[in-house]
Amino acid sequence: MMSDLPLDQVRTLLAVVDEQSFDAAAALLHVTPSAVSQRIKALEQRTGRVLLLRTKPISLTASGQVLVRFARSLAQLEQDALSELGLDSSTRTLSIAVNADSLATWFLPSLSRLPASLSIAFDLQREDQDHTAALLREGLVMAAVTASPQPVQGCTSVRLGRMRYRAMASPAFIARWLTPPLPTSLPAAPVIMFDRKDDLQDRFLRALTRRRNFTLVRHLIPASESFVDAVAGGLGWGMVPEIQAAPRGDALVDLAPDRPLDVPLHWQQWKLESPALAEVAAAVAAGAKTALR
Repeated sequence: MMSDLPLDQVRTLLAVVDEQSFDAAAALLHVTPSAVSQRIKALEQRTGRVLLLRTKPISLTASGQVLVRFARSLAQLEQDALSELGLDSSTRTLSIAVNADSLATWFLPSLSRLPASLSIAFDLQREDQDHTAALLREGLVMAAVTASPQPVQGCTSVRLGRMRYRAMASPAFIARWLTPPLPTSLPAAPVIMFDRKDDLQDRFLRALTRRRNFTLVRHLIPASESFVDAVAGGLGWGMVPEIQAAPRGDALVDLAPDRPLDVPLHWQQWKLESPALAEVAAAVAAGAKTALR
């Protein structure tokens, strides 16, 4: 029964997770930090489960993830209902996880096509496409651009298309580091990676050399445009999205034109009858259809 989950306690749990502290959640809810702590404790006693790990940053247990997904869904449905009744004109917030390369290329233009009348504030969380689904699972976002086609429990999954990457380097870098054959010289050349989760370069090398271990100089540059700048500047080679490489012209050379690396992308979102979320999904799908393969 709904009475078994007091809504003030569930909303308090969501506030703590979003604000990442009991004090900030208290300020948002206009109560004392002690009241926030008491509500969380009462909710844990009612459910018989630990919901939060009091770590830095605060993290959810599996049971906490279930309740946060419920709380976020409830908040979205409440906003939609009030909007349809004409009782609420406030801005609603949609939290979305998206990979950096999509964010730097086609994703934002897709959102910009949405009508201003929707009054949506986007809370975009940047994460690797292989890890965005985890944010959905944890209840931290309502939708995600992800490499995973398998729907997270309670979500739908729609294929968006393929983002094509190519192994690129500058002419000066090629002259300095890469002597034929490529499978011999490339593994010893400096490489640029987005971050430690980025395995596109290693995936390309494994396909090229049939080897699994590489001792490389690895530069970590966690910004999509700066990543491409570094490749064009000769700091290393890297896997560059085709749609970012094209405007660079002769500054970037495709090292293996017959070996593109395609990353399938999907749109996953919670199963909610939310008009706002449906319009966002449609805009994202339309943008992906134009930009992706």
